[in-house]
Amino acid sequence: MGKLVRDGIPALVGAGAVARILEMDEYAVALRAKLNEEVAEYLEAHDPEELADVLEVLHALAALHGLTPQDLEARRAAKADARGGFGRRVWMDF
Repeated sequence: MGKLVRDGIPALVGAGAVARILEMDEYAVALRAKLNEEVAEYLEAHDPEELADVLEVLHALAALHGLTPQDLEARRAAKADARGGFGRRVWMDF
């Protein structure tokens, strides 16, 4: 069993590491799984350092869709302008 790791991890692990480059379809699946993993780690630890890992995965997912981090931020900002953000802590019961 394996998992998607940051690009520099195989060199840190050394000769015992077995690594391969994923095909694009495998990569997309692995990134979605990695997003779940990183979000779960943040939810468990409540450590803002884990948010950096979530953001890294989000940037990689955005790149799969042809978006740069700036493109993603522009889309986020446009949604915030149109509908607001989450800073006011608004809760609705349906």
